[in-house]
Amino acid sequence: MGVCSRSEASRRIIAGRVRVNGNVVRDPELPADPAVDRIELDGVVLRAAERVCIMLNKPRGLVVSASDEQGRGTVYALLHEAGLPWLAPVGRLDRASEGLLLMSNDSAWAAGITEPDAHVLKTYRVQVRGIVDDAILQRLRAGVLDRGEHLSAASVQAIGGGGKNTWLEIVLVEGRNRQIRRMLSTCDREILRLMRVAIGPLQLGDLAKGAWRRLSDVEIRQLSGKRPCAATR
Repeated sequence: MGVCSRSEASRRIIAGRVRVNGNVVRDPELPADPAVDRIELDGVVLRAAERVCIMLNKPRGLVVSASDEQGRGTVYALLHEAGLPWLAPVGRLDRASEGLLLMSNDSAWAAGITEPDAHVLKTYRVQVRGIVDDAILQRLRAGVLDRGEHLSAASVQAIGGGGKNTWLEIVLVEGRNRQIRRMLSTCDREILRLMRVAIGPLQLGDLAKGAWRRLSDVEIRQLSGKRPCAATR
């Protein structure tokens, strides 16, 4: 409902701070329908927050998490004074990666982008130390085996660079944990920079580093391929 993260919601429920139809509930897995049931937090009836979907240009060095045990900066610091409801990341970028990150309080819409069978393409620009020759390109296109897991990309192509480094464009259909870094590691190539520049038809464009903007209704529909679901679903 755009109030807080799932983990924080579980803590509040277990602590007995939530009532459903007047009864204290301590089971975070208890089914409830916001359209029918009266849900209260600390005695206040909750209303579904406005649906919000944003795109953010994540800088390197920030963690995609609400808080970090090691005290590192998170992307939520960029939204601290934005006056937005609680937003969850739609997919992830690791701390060393940068570029296009989606965030939303519409979990159904987010699932339609991140689930493997959604087939939403994610496009990355990757700077690699050294030369990436045709043999390495063919190996990456065929897919590699890492820790018993087959990792493949929809497309891999060299788009620039000199003798000291190579720029690649890599398109993923389904992003496994640190997939691009793991794929290039099997080819003994070090990544110097990794940027996500597009998700489906949505381009990062000229959005400034650390800046964000709301998605239009057209962009939301284009990403989901269907009418967006309500935030309370």
